Amino acid sequence: MNSRKPAVLFGLLLSFLSGIAAAQAANDSQAKFVRDLKKIRHIIVIYQENWSFDGLYGKFPGADGLSNAKFTQVDTSGDPLSSLPQVILSVAPPKPDNRFPPANGQPALPVAPYDVTKYVPADQTTGDLIHRFYHEQLQIDGGKMDKFVEWSDNGGLVMSYIDATSLPEGKLAQEYVICDHFFHSGFGGSFFNHQILIAAAPPRWPNAPANMISDPDPKHLKDREVTPDFFAVNTAYSVNSPHPPEITDLSKLVPQQTNPTIGDRLSDKKISWKWYAGGWNDAVAGHPDQLFQFHHQPFVYYERYKDGSPARKAHLQDEDDFFKDLERGTLPAVVFIKPLGPDNEHPGYANLLRGQQHVAKIVSAIQAKKIWQDTVIIITYDENGGRWDHVAPPGGDRWGPGSRVPTIIISPYAKRHFVDHTQYETVSILKLIELRYGLQPLAERDAHADPMANAFDFPAAPVKAHAKKHQ
Repeated sequence: MNSRKPAVLFGLLLSFLSGIAAAQAANDSQAKFVRDLKKIRHIIVIYQENWSFDGLYGKFPGADGLSNAKFTQVDTSGDPLSSLPQVILSVAPPKPDNRFPPANGQPALPVAPYDVTKYVPADQTTGDLIHRFYHEQLQIDGGKMDKFVEWSDNGGLVMSYIDATSLPEGKLAQEYVICDHFFHSGFGGSFFNHQILIAAAPPRWPNAPANMISDPDPKHLKDREVTPDFFAVNTAYSVNSPHPPEITDLSKLVPQQTNPTIGDRLSDKKISWKWYAGGWNDAVAGHPDQLFQFHHQPFVYYERYKDGSPARKAHLQDEDDFFKDLERGTLPAVVFIKPLGPDNEHPGYANLLRGQQHVAKIVSAIQAKKIWQDTVIIITYDENGGRWDHVAPPGGDRWGPGSRVPTIIISPYAKRHFVDHTQYETVSILKLIELRYGLQPLAERDAHADPMANAFDFPAAPVKAHAKKHQ
């Protein structure tokens, strides 16, 4: 027995030294990535709306898509569903969408993914689906991904998809990088994930009205605006403008937030940045477009960007100003672009094709300018919009991650014709920005996120690329 001790100790020593070597290699790799990132002078994030990865790119060549999927959906008792319910065009008032089976004597759709364009072209709108904080957790069902139909208000639409491979953004994905294991960081909807994108944290709402507090018990679920411990997780509006004019009771508006945002981190280091929103000028002037989404403006919730503040004027601007800044050569180092409702691809009020064409227009405009040579463009989606996806999200914390969403990375420094299977999430964007500009993380999640390093290929000199039109 004693004769084996030296060998055991030697093996443990080798294992220890191997671990040190692996850690050192990882540190060296990240250090090189950080050095290479200095070649990038503009990070542009285009934030679209409400599609799962399988919902758009489940047919994308080489991606972890529908060919790998199990389709089983069950009810609350765990019994398999045999067919999908009738697709709903509107929930309130209830109105069936008779473009879909079982209308007109057609058999009900089976429980399986189906191409929505068999019934509704990509340039027309469908109904919407519920996408809320507790609902998505119940749909994910501990990673089984089998209760999307049961916990939806439009279960017939949950498993529908549009093959976007040959649409304008899909063509960009074919040319550059598509990430097929990118998850939206927060369970539920747009409001929450916009907050995560800029702050890696939910807003706090102490003393929120009692009728806005959730009851997360599935037996009598009330998936409202605020958790029982006073974090805002579902759609709510800021006490700052712009917010819906019909809300005049200030107690029903989210109070000023003071936790740090990525904008604060950038400003404190004197790094230029802007959030460009479609329809912003009209909204702050008091006549918002009917499809302007107030809860898609996350910086509005923060005291530093309150009405009349210098920071608001400097950093929160209209999407039209993006094109003006691009033309003048004054585009900031970090850019967020939030298109107006008709251009954001959100099911229910926007059609997919118009949103894809709008994004392609933005990309082409950037590629036509000199800044293209040192720019990375990230096209991603805030959340899955209640649509099913077959890949279980990784373990995280009480806030997420949620389901997979499409993410496309476009740059002279991006790999070409590449499907990146690495696990990322929304706060990976924060991590990329933080590494590039030497910023402190905002929370644990972005501190430990993967900065999407595998999507890049940094040669010794910039890759020369010419503008292309993707329509």
